[in-house]
Amino acid sequence: MITRAAFGILPDGEVVEKIELALSNGVSTAILSWGATLQSLRCPDRHGRFDSVALGYTRLDDYRQAGGRLGATMGRYANRIENGRFQLDGQWHQVDQNEGRHAIHGGPEGFDRRLWQVAAVADLPDRPEVLLRLESPDGDQGFPGKLILTVSYALKPPGDLVISYEASCDRPTVFNTTNHAYFNLAGEGSGSVLDHRLAILADHFLPVTEELIPTGEIRGVQDTVFDFREPKPLGRDIRSDDAQIRLGRGFDHCYVLSRDGAEPYPRLAARAVEDGSGRQLDVLTTEPGLQLHSGNVLTGRYHGASGRAYRQSDGFCLEAQHFPNAPNVSHFPSAVLRPEQPYRSTTIYRLGIAPSRQT
Repeated sequence: MITRAAFGILPDGEVVEKIELALSNGVSTAILSWGATLQSLRCPDRHGRFDSVALGYTRLDDYRQAGGRLGATMGRYANRIENGRFQLDGQWHQVDQNEGRHAIHGGPEGFDRRLWQVAAVADLPDRPEVLLRLESPDGDQGFPGKLILTVSYALKPPGDLVISYEASCDRPTVFNTTNHAYFNLAGEGSGSVLDHRLAILADHFLPVTEELIPTGEIRGVQDTVFDFREPKPLGRDIRSDDAQIRLGRGFDHCYVLSRDGAEPYPRLAARAVEDGSGRQLDVLTTEPGLQLHSGNVLTGRYHGASGRAYRQSDGFCLEAQHFPNAPNVSHFPSAVLRPEQPYRSTTIYRLGIAPSRQT
């Protein structure tokens, strides 16, 4: 089932829509045309109680003013580009800087701050879907070439949120996108996520500088606090005396998923479990990287749908994407998009109930 309603009005008078998708088992999601944003994702716990497991606001002004980019679609380049500069086919390009001297998430007016077109809806009983479209002109935030991006959100039983991206351009450019959802499997507004058990299927991660730019090293997780190959609480090592943890004020690092981004089907990348509710979240993706962000930038200034303030580590992100600063690191998987090679990517957030733990 699909329902559509006005969510708010922008200063120029344009209306932001809220599109709700629902399955017959009660699992539902709400998508906003502002930023192609995932506002909520409701699913049951082990006792059948429904909560949203995605952080979100109820007012348009909060999305426009708050930091954190809750649930938004990132672009033209998700994550960071060092000095906002890159060389492409022998030509240097300077894009808008919005994190000191660096560019993050496409610049000060990235795709998360745009009104997207609701291009289509498909009200199918076993796969309700909405397709949003955005056209980014040549020179947008300094990026070369016109780019057209479509994002599809679809629900599939029993609890899959399938996010599919397609992008095309009229001249070579760089491109990287992801969804910036913050999750809390105990329920939105329920407090810290540091007791969630997390597993990430990656043998390596990308260390960063003090400005959170990857150093270029691909470092093994063995014998480090970044080893999530076996499930452990997200917060177990977050206060450790580790140089990388200090730089990120927690986890804000990209994991290497040992793939080239060209696989036609999503593979399991991570699993999170919250024992109190029994909820389990699997992340499957075609992307080569997964950014783990432990909610370090949530400051308590803004209140979510529950009416409670979002404070540090009240949500976590698992952002499937290409590597940060890939345009400037030749041995990272390429983030170059060319007219003859359209971009296609799929990430699935799969919700369910974890098996009971043996005591």
